[in-house]
Amino acid sequence: MFVPTPAGMNRRHFMRHMAGASAMTIPALSMGQAIAANAADLKKRRKSAILLWMGGGPSTMDIWDLKPGAVTGGPFRPISTTGDMQICEHMPQMAKQMHNMSIIRSMSTREADHNRGRYYMHTGYVPNPNVEHPSYGSVISHQTMDQRPELEIPPFVSVGGGAEGPGFLGMAWAPFAVDSNGNVRNLKMDMDDRRLQERMAALDLVEKGFISQNRGQAAVDHQKILGKTYKLMTSSQMEAFKVASEPQEVQDRYGTTGFGKGCLMARRLVESGVPFVEVNLGGWDMHTGIHATLADTKLPELDKAMSALVEDLEQRELLQDTAIIWMGEFSRTPRINGNAGRDHWARAWSVVVGGGGLKGGIAVGETSADGTAVETEPYSSQDVMASVCKGLGIDLETVFTSRSGRPMKIANSGKVITELFS
Repeated sequence: MFVPTPAGMNRRHFMRHMAGASAMTIPALSMGQAIAANAADLKKRRKSAILLWMGGGPSTMDIWDLKPGAVTGGPFRPISTTGDMQICEHMPQMAKQMHNMSIIRSMSTREADHNRGRYYMHTGYVPNPNVEHPSYGSVISHQTMDQRPELEIPPFVSVGGGAEGPGFLGMAWAPFAVDSNGNVRNLKMDMDDRRLQERMAALDLVEKGFISQNRGQAAVDHQKILGKTYKLMTSSQMEAFKVASEPQEVQDRYGTTGFGKGCLMARRLVESGVPFVEVNLGGWDMHTGIHATLADTKLPELDKAMSALVEDLEQRELLQDTAIIWMGEFSRTPRINGNAGRDHWARAWSVVVGGGGLKGGIAVGETSADGTAVETEPYSSQDVMASVCKGLGIDLETVFTSRSGRPMKIANSGKVITELFS
């Protein structure tokens, strides 16, 4: 299984990112005083999304759609929640937050390979060698960026790796990868502010002299990129990455694991205006000893961090404008194999969503008594993302054009899951 390395973005990646970002900044700057005059209004209506990505394919019938008494059900018991559904006994903190979240129990997809499933669930398209589709993080940040002209840090942040890229939307919408401590490799400046400013001033003189020799647009663009990069490196908004500055009590509530820190960082980034954050929790590919691992390790880690994130967003009145999506590439077989594990299963499984205009506290759809099949209307990756986009106010009629000239409707023409809005 592919296991993403939770390393920060290197300097080359960073500079390429800012090259793209500078291109999208030019039209924003041209709006000038109009944007400044409406900044307060823009801030009020800005929308965000947080994707909690469960790399490896978690067994959703052991977490969100238990089958007690069934041969396939496993040993876990269901517990009541603050919503109209039951979940696993090893998720007691999330049980208190389920009035804010809904479970889509009738997910039915076809991609049961890790790489293909990750691509499909991140983009709404099956892999195609002729086109690279943009991930939902790139699409949502692209479509909501006009709500936040004050943002100085990248609009799509990936914590702990695992995110898919921007496809044909381009590098400006690529995930800005950091580790759970918020580190960007090679970005730290080992010099004081005075010396840095002197160096930038000297560089500015050189660049202006070079540009004055009619060296073309590339030289002008290079100067702009450096200016944008310097602005980001010195921006106070970079503080959003520093989870260690939170009170210890808050850090403990999320948990000191990488995922806990990532969820806390996601909250801080959304507060700073970042429209899309993805936090990766890998390690769900459990072909052996699944229930012991879930009970002892994975579910306590997930329960602590996810519940703290939902609770914090609600208490800070951010949840109504921030969608949370919990999902992996697929689920695992209802049948427990000879190694006390579960294998890959995409035919019937669950995704959890909430906030961002989506109704909480309900379970959408049903699976059979043994968890092998969906018995109500099946839903897809496209349907989940169409619903999230609707909740965030993104026009579902939006059409992108690939580099080959092919038109592509947002969320691959997925249908809205009406129960999440009734």
